[in-house]
Amino acid sequence: MKPFSIPSKLPLVKTTIFTVMSKLATEQNAINLSQGFPEFQSDKKLIDLVSKAMNTRHNQYAPMAGVFSLREKVCEKINNLYGSTYHPETEITITAGATQAIFTIISAFISLKDEVILFNPAYDCYEPAVVLNGGIPISISLKTPEYKIDWNEVQQKISSKTKMIIINSPHNPSGTILSKADLYELQKLVKDTNILILSDEVYEHIIFDDKQHQSIALFPELAARSFITASFGKTFHNTGWKVGYCVAPKELMVEFQKVHQFNVFCVNHPIQQALAIYLENEKNYLGLAAFYQQKRDVFLEGIKNSRWEFIPASGSYFQLLSYKNITDEGDVAFAKRLTIEHKVASIPTSVFYTTNKNPKVLRFCFAKTEETLKKATDILSKL
Repeated sequence: MKPFSIPSKLPLVKTTIFTVMSKLATEQNAINLSQGFPEFQSDKKLIDLVSKAMNTRHNQYAPMAGVFSLREKVCEKINNLYGSTYHPETEITITAGATQAIFTIISAFISLKDEVILFNPAYDCYEPAVVLNGGIPISISLKTPEYKIDWNEVQQKISSKTKMIIINSPHNPSGTILSKADLYELQKLVKDTNILILSDEVYEHIIFDDKQHQSIALFPELAARSFITASFGKTFHNTGWKVGYCVAPKELMVEFQKVHQFNVFCVNHPIQQALAIYLENEKNYLGLAAFYQQKRDVFLEGIKNSRWEFIPASGSYFQLLSYKNITDEGDVAFAKRLTIEHKVASIPTSVFYTTNKNPKVLRFCFAKTEETLKKATDILSKL
């Protein structure tokens, strides 16, 4: 009998480094600063609102695009913050987290041999989604150590096959943010083209040092060709709920929902009901920057006299640290040794690159309690 064999559509994809490092952290009883989830609980008020929704019969399918009251509140939030004019009826969809939104956007628009420009280091879900849909990822490396985009290089990489450009600000893993000048450069490059923009803005409310988040929604010419994806999980400390949203002009959202309805159809109903009420108080998300800046500062204060080198993160809850003064090891090997021998888990940043790079930089998540951060920095500062 002939052996059963099916070729993989993603032959180079293995178990993610996040799973690997979290598993190793558990096995070694190490402080887990690897996978990007908060150590603290979501607000009890929000949890109680979910329970109330469950107990008042909101347990069947939600509308495909999402509970309308939640779509209203999200549009109100975006339009108030950025001066945009998104409409809750036609220009927003509640999604099963931002990753599902990103996959759905790419699936709705990327076809065989379409080129998609993305920037390395990049969040790991972008490229596989492009490849699965027959597209060609065009990778551009951010310029280190500041992790900035070289817009001249972007211009050189744009071709007649370019269908989409993916941006991410605040950026995972580097913690950098795009400036107003960056967005104007992007606007100039895509003018008079049919290039779509996918703007991953899941950390929009986590911006430090009085800087401002430059959302695509602030730039009407860009917004007209763009999707914005966001995450309630990142904002409200409940990544396991997997609820986010996507906004875009009506003509783009129509195409998005064609895929969305056959992908997940709809999203957790009682959580949507709860979030619609919770969003009524803007303090529930506008205080996030100060909360996380204090975490970042505790982490960096703990290693300021060490051999680690860093530029303070401007956003997100990640901090990159260069270990070039500590060892010549590759970052995967050093991250594993750091977990096993010193009991602190991190993420090697080479996994965020499509090319085989060894930047000698690790990513640490500081969405942890002050006690956890101080324990970790006590260890790290002695290396």
